[in-house]
Amino acid sequence: MANDLVAGVRRFNRTVTQRIGALDDAFLARARPLGEARVLWELGAEGCDVRELRERLDLDSGYLSRLLRGLERDGLVRVGPSTADGRVRSARLTEAGRAERAALDRLSDDAAAALLAPLSAGQRRRLVAAMAEVERLLTASAVAVAPCPPSHAHARYCLRAYFAELARRFDDGFDPERSISAADAEMTPPAGVLLVATLHGEPVGCGALKLHDGAPAEVKRMWVAPSARGLGLGRRLLGELEAYSAGLGVRTLRLETNRALDEAIGLYRAAGYREVPSFNDEHYADHWFEKHLPSPRTLA
Repeated sequence: MANDLVAGVRRFNRTVTQRIGALDDAFLARARPLGEARVLWELGAEGCDVRELRERLDLDSGYLSRLLRGLERDGLVRVGPSTADGRVRSARLTEAGRAERAALDRLSDDAAAALLAPLSAGQRRRLVAAMAEVERLLTASAVAVAPCPPSHAHARYCLRAYFAELARRFDDGFDPERSISAADAEMTPPAGVLLVATLHGEPVGCGALKLHDGAPAEVKRMWVAPSARGLGLGRRLLGELEAYSAGLGVRTLRLETNRALDEAIGLYRAAGYREVPSFNDEHYADHWFEKHLPSPRTLA
């Protein structure tokens, strides 16, 4: 990683942590640090399971437990067995906790207004737009992509959502039985692979490969959750599949898609896939694409 990029990130971090008060023991002049304040805000009116809270905030379980114990001692949070599953711990705000959360909300609004107040109208718009871009990119950097067994709950969620979206968008719906197969066994090594993308522990995308000895590999099941679109995740999934293929010596990738999926067609073309004559009898396909991967010698 380039030194100037690393230095830029560290400089930004120092400025932001100081400007928002992250270094203060009493965040927003309340009697608790930023970590406890964020947990109060994240719990919300309904509360949530501790495991879900930990994944959402990307916190170490020991650190989150200490934060919750401190909030319990102050009478702001109650932690106990979930009403849905007694084996799962759940955290909820007490009446005092809801009042403290409301006070933090008001103070946070005041702090945001104070940060913007010294700036001109144009500078305010530029700062807020820049913040939105930084938030988007930080969210993209928090996405994890890894191989996942097709039987895993995250994989099943992505595949169900993928089928449901195709059924909504295709002119004649979508029936997996009429489509070329990508069964679990075909997306499991060594026959293939399924990659699943997760954000704060939740599945937000997938992409798969079917491998064939001595023949091009097939890209299948490319899907990104609507909540994660605009983060470059489709391109990242495709790049990960290409890297996986190249590592196995695959030189050519193929895929087909439907005319209703404009964004997918744009992604494939931008990623260097060229449209070719049909190479299979996929019922739902209107476009067929192919890409030749560079050889190891070319990569070197």
